[in-house]
Amino acid sequence: MQKVRILAQSLVAKVDSRYGRMLPWVGAGAGVLMFGMVAAFGTVQDSVAPIPQRAVLESLPVAISVDSPPAEGEFWSEERFSRGDTFAALLSRLGVNQSDFDLLRRSSLSKSPLRGLNPGVTVQAKVSGAGELQSLWYVVGRDRVVTLNREGDDFRSSEQPAQLNRREIMKSGEIRSSLFAATDAADIPDGVASQIADIFAGDVDFHRDLRRGDRFSVIYETYDFNGREMRSGRVLAAEFVNQNRSFRALWYPDTDGHSEGSYYTPDGKNLRKAFLRSPLEFSRISSGFGLRMHPIQQSWRAHTGVDYAAPTGTRIRATGDGVIESIGSQGGYGNVVVMRHNSGITTWYAHMSAFARSLTRGTRVSQGDIIGYVGQTGWATGPHLHYEFRINDRFRNPLTIALPASQPIQGSRLPRFLDYAQPYTARIDLMKDSRFALLD
Repeated sequence: MQKVRILAQSLVAKVDSRYGRMLPWVGAGAGVLMFGMVAAFGTVQDSVAPIPQRAVLESLPVAISVDSPPAEGEFWSEERFSRGDTFAALLSRLGVNQSDFDLLRRSSLSKSPLRGLNPGVTVQAKVSGAGELQSLWYVVGRDRVVTLNREGDDFRSSEQPAQLNRREIMKSGEIRSSLFAATDAADIPDGVASQIADIFAGDVDFHRDLRRGDRFSVIYETYDFNGREMRSGRVLAAEFVNQNRSFRALWYPDTDGHSEGSYYTPDGKNLRKAFLRSPLEFSRISSGFGLRMHPIQQSWRAHTGVDYAAPTGTRIRATGDGVIESIGSQGGYGNVVVMRHNSGITTWYAHMSAFARSLTRGTRVSQGDIIGYVGQTGWATGPHLHYEFRINDRFRNPLTIALPASQPIQGSRLPRFLDYAQPYTARIDLMKDSRFALLD
């Protein structure tokens, strides 16, 4: 443990030398936050022995609080509202006395009950040492906070937008069986894992290219309210090492500073390919491109696409920008969507159980949009997606064809991008360095 503590302090000193400032150390046991980010020095399960995390915390300058800190003799408490629970039982667990509960029943609150207090909601309260409720709050939806405040012998409730605190989290992990298993072991949200798969989908086939020992590092946004994480946000930077090949990505917003942007390599090349490698986020390939024994006709025939086995209802993504050329049932294809793209390219998505709503012939679709759901219609012996990639109506193997990239950052924008990318690249390097130092 002493060795780990010394190593962590040396890594912070390394960051200090790059960024010209010292980072304050706070109490142990909270994980590591650098520049408002969590650094996970441990790896996923089975890679190395678990290493206790230590943390450096630095809040961003957005102050959030629905209430003042508890005064002397007061305390904060937190409880989850459970299925079959009552408001009285919740207040009792929060430490509120019976007389205050009786006061609540007689107050104006009885005419305007608290909204959104449903099973699973976490409630925080400030209570005096005598058990008097001072204030209570909880979040509903994505970013609305319901508050209850004491006003003499009455209570008033209100609802307003929650001021969420944004942080940048650093974590890393190692593949043992699947990407989702590795991100779960590293305590990374599923939404972030899906983004990692999307970002590197043009370079890594997550159905067949993953190997035990592949690793990743990621920096992503998270939003919390009064110290409780509410949701994760966008992946800002990531590295994925697949079969000893390193791929890096950085999110760069457009010149207007809006949410629109794209992912680029550290030198400014656009990672967005014209087409995704796979129309499904996670599944397995049940039949590849080429000659095969047809499972229904029982004869050797050319298989003109790739089959992805997945449960019925799995979402199907458009692999590229395009227009719906046809949608409906076509013989052995069952329910099929045909999309027309630039340069004479069409993509086919067959055996669907259902189509996405409002999808008709002529609809313009963007890469990654959901166009339908896996099924077993047409000539199919089990639920799967049959995916074809055609150029001028000639069948091509979507797993091996070279996919062109979008335009890189050029001209006067490049120096600004390089300045923006440098701190994120340094943090990815830091996680990589710390991982190998801990394994020595």
